[in-house]
Amino acid sequence: MYRAVLPEGQIVCERYDRTDTGLELYDEDDRFVAFVPYSNLHALIDEDVYSSEERSIM
Repeated sequence: MYRAVLPEGQIVCERYDRTDTGLELYDEDDRFVAFVPYSNLHALIDEDVYSSEERSIM
């Protein structure tokens, strides 16, 4: 699972595809959720990499 961090909030998705201008986000049923232009994307986080105990905010 991935989390796209935007200035307005966050979008959770199961997978994503990169395009020349941004990311296409898809849910667990492989349905299109959103298109996020790179200019609006602050971060894309892989939720499987970190557990909640390992996160820290600095």
